Amino acid sequence: MRYLPLSDTDRADMLSAIGVASIDDLFADLPAEKRLAMLPKLPPHASEQAVARRLGTMAAKNTPAGSVPFFIGAGAYRHHVPATVDHLIQRSEFLTSYTPYQPEIAQGTLQVLFEFQTQVARLTGMEVANASMYDGSTGLAEAVLMAHRVTKRDKAVLSGGVHPHYRGVVETVTRFPGHTVESLPPDLSGTEDILAAIDETTSCVVVQSPSFYGHLYDLRPVAEKAHAVGALLIAVFTEVVSLGLIEPPGAQGADIVVGEGQSLGNPLSFGGPYVGLFATRQKYVRQMPGRLCGETVDADGRRSFVLTLSTREQHIRREKATSNICTNAGLCSLAFSIHLTLLGGAGLTKLARLNHANAVKLADALAALPGVELLNRTFFNEFALRLPKNASVLVETLAARGILAGVPASRLEPNRPELENVLVVAATEVNTDDDRAALTAALKEALA
Repeated sequence: MRYLPLSDTDRADMLSAIGVASIDDLFADLPAEKRLAMLPKLPPHASEQAVARRLGTMAAKNTPAGSVPFFIGAGAYRHHVPATVDHLIQRSEFLTSYTPYQPEIAQGTLQVLFEFQTQVARLTGMEVANASMYDGSTGLAEAVLMAHRVTKRDKAVLSGGVHPHYRGVVETVTRFPGHTVESLPPDLSGTEDILAAIDETTSCVVVQSPSFYGHLYDLRPVAEKAHAVGALLIAVFTEVVSLGLIEPPGAQGADIVVGEGQSLGNPLSFGGPYVGLFATRQKYVRQMPGRLCGETVDADGRRSFVLTLSTREQHIRREKATSNICTNAGLCSLAFSIHLTLLGGAGLTKLARLNHANAVKLADALAALPGVELLNRTFFNEFALRLPKNASVLVETLAARGILAGVPASRLEPNRPELENVLVVAATEVNTDDDRAALTAALKEALA
């Protein structure tokens, strides 16, 4: 039996108390085209066994990333995750110590987060990092809001190399406060003039490097122009392994650095859960969202850890909260830290070099095919190709042959004809010579 404790009168009383006429009014802020006109056609009920069988049949239609040559990136990357990571994060000390409501009692949890923060700060070249965000896209949105608080302005300028999903989250989060988001057109060549878009009304400039199309940017000129007009530079990355080779954004003048940490310790998992990395300058620490763990000594002089800054919105003085993020991606950040600790500094650099080398081999092979143009002068492990045929059609053709060739740019940037033939391809340490040869041969045949 269904448990429906509220009567029609109860619902009417609640709607009257909050001042709306109907339940539909509660969803008025959702765009009409995003709302269902009727309930989806689902079976009314089924046994647990029948549901498991049906879902298993549906899941079997997927192609597991590890079963075929795999070159998909665009913000989520397939890397080798050591078995040690999964073994350690499943220990009960970690699994049962998630949200520290009485933080100083959970010293182990606080130490893990403190070490994570230290790793993120060193990777990004920044002075302070928080205990993680939900993912890179929401981390960027929080960074833009933070810049608005710091500068007392509300216009963000986004490079054309920012991931379309990240840009979409920023536009969604800033829509209702009435903030301005100026997004530049897709930067296929890596030569956009973002400096021309910065003026005295700009709150922050957002540049992703490596960009969605794989380009690497020198952030120094952007930082210099932004600082000259009182704006902040927000540096973004979606592939954290790149920081094993690329100069840290903090060393290039960034004020806030945000990114996705999924590549270390966390499998693809159909898009989540992931772990957002967030770091900034010490002088902005009180405007930083999320938690911050610190190190101190206890009454007996022993090393211990405290929750130095806590999110206010789930405690007191909620009206002064800098953010509505109530927690951190605890288990994912732990997996990140374990993987990075296993690698060490030298291991991360070696991994990054291997990624770059594999990408160079693949780019050289594909660019040698008739009609294929490599759009990048610089890249890390991801690059963009302009193909002589529609990229979406070619991807489907190769997928039918058991090769996942990449992401058509038009899939994430619809209604842009100039992107219809552009394919974003990623190569990591898991790709073999046979994988690269298979993709090259299959694409050559599909283009013939």
